[in-house]
Amino acid sequence: MFDIKWIRDNADAFNAGLKKRGLEPLSKKLLALDEARRRHLTKLQEAQSRRNAASKEIGKAKTAKDEAAAAKLMAEVAELKEVIQQGEAEERQLDAALKAELEVIPNLPLDDVPIGKDEKDNKEVCKAGTRPEFDFKPKLHFEVGEALGLMDFEAAAKISGARFVVLKGALARLERALASFMLDLHTGEFGYTEVTPPLLVRDQAAYGTGNLPKFAEDLFQTKNGFWLIPTAEVSLTNLVRESTLDEDQLPMRLTAWTPCFRSEAGAAGKDTRGMIRQHQFSKVELVSITKPEDGFAEHERLTNCAEEVLKRLKLPYRTLVLCTGDMGFAAQKTYDIEVWLPGEVTYREISSCSVCGEFQARRMGARFRSKGSKELRFVHTLNGSGLAVGRTLIAVIENYQQADGSVTIPDVLVPYMGGLTKIEKAG
Repeated sequence: MFDIKWIRDNADAFNAGLKKRGLEPLSKKLLALDEARRRHLTKLQEAQSRRNAASKEIGKAKTAKDEAAAAKLMAEVAELKEVIQQGEAEERQLDAALKAELEVIPNLPLDDVPIGKDEKDNKEVCKAGTRPEFDFKPKLHFEVGEALGLMDFEAAAKISGARFVVLKGALARLERALASFMLDLHTGEFGYTEVTPPLLVRDQAAYGTGNLPKFAEDLFQTKNGFWLIPTAEVSLTNLVRESTLDEDQLPMRLTAWTPCFRSEAGAAGKDTRGMIRQHQFSKVELVSITKPEDGFAEHERLTNCAEEVLKRLKLPYRTLVLCTGDMGFAAQKTYDIEVWLPGEVTYREISSCSVCGEFQARRMGARFRSKGSKELRFVHTLNGSGLAVGRTLIAVIENYQQADGSVTIPDVLVPYMGGLTKIEKAG
């Protein structure tokens, strides 16, 4: 969320950033709200000062035994008390109105983010890996999974409805193997600390990462007010909410494997078959909390950590920098990593790695203190999938499928599969 003082001092830059996002200028409206609020605060402060002065004058009038003057002053104080109470209520309304405008404004893109409207304007920055060659027409992941008898959408539909799946046997184990491999890589080689966070969060946590209030319809909410996390980013990033960290604690690198829940309210008709777009899926999340001057280098590092998973699995992929019209709400810059799916004959997103600057930190009240300084500064936050486990499972199935319908296990996963090297249909 933005500081209204920064907008006052940088109105042109603020509007220019919104324009890159394809949005109309907002500084004039926001500054008008802020000016009305500031004028009101000035009047309120004047009333409070006059009340304090009049209260002192009452004592002087009574000391001088001027009861008429004391009575007049007491009446004035009583009137001012009512004015101040009404003014404080109006102040809260003006604060809420300004906050409501500010909290739905997306983060501004960095200067090196390509300007564009949608995914067609994203720019490829690298491509890696060799696409597998088949002497047969490769199948879609759900065709392979169903033929193996280990992927059941009908059973899931009976239990929960559309956009759910039941994985069985070796495919269930393969999903767990992928998550374990990712966690071991990120913690063992890349210095992330593994966390098991809450899956249910309160309003302020979802607000802190920018999911609320604008994207409430994309989330699931319990009857008693909790929100199911759409990604572990929410829980992990909020571990530093309302905190003042020491500089020595940064960078803080966190990872978690969790179920994630999304209502996919804006995805009607998209990817209705298979596991690509589910209401429930699992993901290994990467979150970094850094000093402002380290945020951009950390973004490259985090993205490289996510890419390394695909390299170890020998899955072909490409990395894109998203244009201004395709970035997420809280991001300053985002790299999307897309894995090759031979069954679909296309690349599909498997990770989004974003640097958010102080955007989320302001919403959370997350600061740090530099060595030898009393000044508090907002931390910078970053997040990315390292990786989406379900989509990685899809990629393994499609890239490692065999003509007989079996699926070969990538070498790095064999130890996690108890030595199993191939998934075949039972019987």
